[in-house]
Amino acid sequence: MSLFLLVHSPSVGPSTWRPVAGQLRKAGHHAVVPSLLAVGDGEPPYWPRVPAAVRDGVAGLDPSQPVVLVVHSNAGLFAPVIARDLGVPVACIIFADASIPPAAGDAEVAESEFVPFLRELAGADGRLPQWTRWWGEEDVAPMLPEPTMREIVTAEQPTLPLAYYLERIPVPDGWVERPCRYLLFSAAYEAQADYARSRGWPVRTVPGEHLHQVVDPAGVSEALLDLAGQIS
Repeated sequence: MSLFLLVHSPSVGPSTWRPVAGQLRKAGHHAVVPSLLAVGDGEPPYWPRVPAAVRDGVAGLDPSQPVVLVVHSNAGLFAPVIARDLGVPVACIIFADASIPPAAGDAEVAESEFVPFLRELAGADGRLPQWTRWWGEEDVAPMLPEPTMREIVTAEQPTLPLAYYLERIPVPDGWVERPCRYLLFSAAYEAQADYARSRGWPVRTVPGEHLHQVVDPAGVSEALLDLAGQIS
């Protein structure tokens, strides 16, 4: 029996992982989905609130039981600091259609070439619209084809400050020596999966769109269990 810690992108919300958590529990495993919805509240810096919120999410768990840390999308950039600050052992990190941070130095929350697009979206209060409003219907509809789930996912999304995306996350030295895996959904993250392969990480593909864990929680759960089962 494994303990899966499913971390959503701060741009969306915990409902993006809850269907998978349910499937993992049905299979006899533990699954925890911490909420990062308050990360953008208050004043900067914002990035330290991500590992803090995840750490709060595992409070009360057995500190001797290793966790499988699963990070989706932009949450991948926080994986090294989450693993470092978690307070419980991490058996492996699984990047699920996620950005992989550099081996050392720091990670940009938003790549520099993407920042002008975000600046155009920001309102007078310095906050961005909800993530699904960044894109056209032709992009959002395939990601969230089921109406009820689309309503749930879109309603809970935060309106993050532009300043959050301008921050840089310090990368702990040696984090790439941890056991890591990659789970690819969408074509947009193929370069990240290729990088994972170049590092010798096991890679699984479950073809779909970027929020495929919402569309096919059973298939995604099966892939996570397969990757987690490769821990030596």
